[in-house]
Amino acid sequence: MTNISGASSGSSTTRRGRVVGVPMVCWCGAEIVGKISKSDPNPYRRYFRCAFAVSNKLMDDNHVFKWVDEALLNEVDRLSSEAKRLEQMVRESEIVFDGAEYEKMVFDKVLMKVEEEVFQKVESVVSESQRNMKKLMIVGIVVCMIVVGLGNFI
Repeated sequence: MTNISGASSGSSTTRRGRVVGVPMVCWCGAEIVGKISKSDPNPYRRYFRCAFAVSNKLMDDNHVFKWVDEALLNEVDRLSSEAKRLEQMVRESEIVFDGAEYEKMVFDKVLMKVEEEVFQKVESVVSESQRNMKKLMIVGIVVCMIVVGLGNFI
């Protein structure tokens, strides 16, 4: 016993003739038709009615009946609350986005510091290696001179 609304969410419902929003289908499965009232209390007032109830001229039944102006007000209220909900979601996503942007900025700063530290360590290792290489070359030259000098004595 649900009523399908023209709204995208399909949130309209029917309860024993009570419809929220713009009705599209009656609980009995019949289509909804637009009619114009010819009664004295509501002359020319537009309403939605179950096609089955209209064709059988039923009165005081459980089939869908809804004044058009009330249905449209229901839809406006529903869309207004949906818009507020979406605005809140956008605000929350902006906060999350700002937080993510801040995290990225912090990550980039930490990454730069780590890169600087690694670069400094590599420089110190390279300079240490160069000093050790110079020492080895000096030792090698001294050893070669000793060997050449001893070779002259023998």
